[in-house]
Amino acid sequence: MRHAFFGREGGVSTGIYASLNAGTGSRDDPKAVAENRARIASALGVAPSRLIGVHQVHSPDAVFVAAPWEGERPHADALVTTTPGLALSILTADCAPVLFADAEAGVIGAAHAGWKGALAGVLENCVALMRKHGARDIAAAIGPCIHQASYEVGPEFVERFVQADRKYARFFASGAGEKSRFDLPGFCAMRLEKMGIAAEISPLNTYARAAQLHSHRRSVHEELGDYGRNCSVIAL
Repeated sequence: MRHAFFGREGGVSTGIYASLNAGTGSRDDPKAVAENRARIASALGVAPSRLIGVHQVHSPDAVFVAAPWEGERPHADALVTTTPGLALSILTADCAPVLFADAEAGVIGAAHAGWKGALAGVLENCVALMRKHGARDIAAAIGPCIHQASYEVGPEFVERFVQADRKYARFFASGAGEKSRFDLPGFCAMRLEKMGIAAEISPLNTYARAAQLHSHRRSVHEELGDYGRNCSVIAL
């Protein structure tokens, strides 16, 4: 079982995408993205065709995959497998990538947890699907994402969380003016802890690590027009 969190380094893309951009949905040169993804697959010891992802839509949906997709990828934000030689991948550029494994049962999962998916239950649905396929003792890792110091949000954002559960107010700190700062990795870790899963949290903040990691929010603030995607992968 192998896993890795890939950032900007080690690829062939140039300009704002430099250099390891795994985002097929970006406006980068498709040939460069394909080469970058091939390098990621090679690092995990699988063929490029076995680097599997979903069409991410900020949903709570998780899908099971037994073989490379035929045709269009499903619209979902988490995927689970028990098939050796498949590498499950999640693309992010501030959202939290969460990788799951039960090594003894031979079940792995990967989830794209932005605030919307995390609040709607994407982590819970990924874990439930893993358990449906035999997972019992699940370990989790929350990869590089935007951290609280860089994640400023408006009062309507805070209200959405507090309406769901007043205890969620603890994941917000005061920001400038009426703004607050949201602790996305902390929120994800709390949701996992409620399921009995302890998660390791990467200390890397995508927004603050311009040389190492792609960030959507940073690209907006710098008016770059587009952005690359980081890739998080786990394979049996």
